Formats: sequence, C-alpha cells, structure tokens
Amino acid sequence: MGKIELKNRKGQKIVGVLEKPEGKIKGTCVVQHGWGGNRNKLTVQAIKNSFLESGFQTFNFDTTNSFGESDGDFEKSTLGLFYEDLEDVVKWVQKQEWFIGPLALTGHSKGGYSILKYAEEYPEEVSYVVPIAPVVSGKLSFEKYEKNNPEELEKWKKDGFRIRVGKEGNIRKELFYQFEERLNHDLIPKAKNLTMPILIIVGSKDDSCPLEHQEILFNAIPDGNKTLEVIEGAPHSYNEVSEQEKCKSLIKEWLLKFI
Repeated sequence: MGKIELKNRKGQKIVGVLEKPEGKIKGTCVVQHGWGGNRNKLTVQAIKNSFLESGFQTFNFDTTNSFGESDGDFEKSTLGLFYEDLEDVVKWVQKQEWFIGPLALTGHSKGGYSILKYAEEYPEEVSYVVPIAPVVSGKLSFEKYEKNNPEELEKWKKDGFRIRVGKEGNIRKELFYQFEERLNHDLIPKAKNLTMPILIIVGSKDDSCPLEHQEILFNAIPDGNKTLEVIEGAPHSYNEVSEQEKCKSLIKEWLLKFI
C-alpha cells in the first residue's frame, strides 16, 4: 500500500510506510526508529527487513519531532513523546482493515524503550517484542553519564544544549531538558508484565544503552520467553553493513522458533 499518513493525539501528521511480504502474511510488525533518526536509516531498514523477509507485513514510521517526513521540531523531542507516538500508531494500526495478527513490535534506542513500554502497558495485545539497544531507565542513563563523562554532562547542563552531527549529516541541537526528561521513564518496575517472547539485542561497545543496562532489564523480565543477544564490537548504532546484517540474522533466526 506504500506511504500512509495519520494524525497523533496532538493533531500532528505522522508518515509511515506499509510493506507486505511475498506469500502469506504471518502477522504485522510496527517499527520505530531512535532519537535523531528516521524510518529510512539503514539500521532501521535492516531491522524492518528481518520481519518482512520472515513473512510479516511492516509499518515503519517517522516519529514526530525527528528528521523524517512527520510533523514537529527536533528540539521538542522527548522520550515521553516518542512513546505517545508509538502508542497512537499501534492503536491505529490494529484498527485498520489490512491489519493481520499476531502483532510484533520492534524499535531501536528510544524506539526500543517505546515498544517495551507498550508491551508492559498492553501485554494482551503484543505477541513478539524485539528491542534493539533500548533505553532502559532515565536514572541509569544519568548515573552512567555522571560516572563516565561528568565534565561533559555539567557543561551540557550549564549551556542548556549541545550540538551534534549525525552520520547522515543532520545537525542536532540537543537540549539538556530532553535528556533530563528521561528521568520520568523506567522500564524496570513493570518488567514483570513482559511475558511474551522477547529478543533484546545490544552491541558489546554500546556506550549509550550499554549491555549492563540490558542485563538489568533482562533479569527483571520473567523467565521463559526471553533472549538476550550481544553483537561483539558493535556500538549503539549499527552503521557498518556487517553489524546490520548480524542484527538482521539474529532476528530472523529467533523468529523461526515461533512462526
């Protein structure tokens, strides 16, 4: 069906792309990118394609306040708004005539946080969850920054912003309040609700959402249907083709257990 537009709860336009696999559709997967990214980022495409090639139709969308086609301003982007968009999209997807269950959710970084929070809040709706290097807890994020980069954190707080350039060349003015807002979010308290099959993937050299954070989350999830995979040598964003392909293969191999 191609590109589709919808509105979030604030009336902002969200743009996504619906893709259908060859042959029988085995389910529907909603895909959300990370902070400062968009649906076309190669890492996100690899994650999406792992589901598409496994027989799922996919809805991959640009979160508002990002660098895609959806409405908004990056300087207004927060983890809370990431989740609101994901919640609005997933509820909308399930009401469409083309929706076919079971429902799978996948996302990277802040998108990973959003899909896990949705699964915690609506566990009866979600059959499969695949977070890639998810943000686990604002408290853990702050503690890590304070330990490893205290001077940089203090400067960011004092200045109120910092400028970063993404791999795609997009210039990002990251406001300190956007980072501070993460303190309102923590997946650990409701992790007991994550009883559906879950695959967490993280790079061994991820400095943003490190393995130690994923292990804390993993240990809080009930035993039975959880898997944690580590891509050796990979950072937070899988910019190398080999890292993207490894992530893709891990997801496809995991899905084979269930479909």
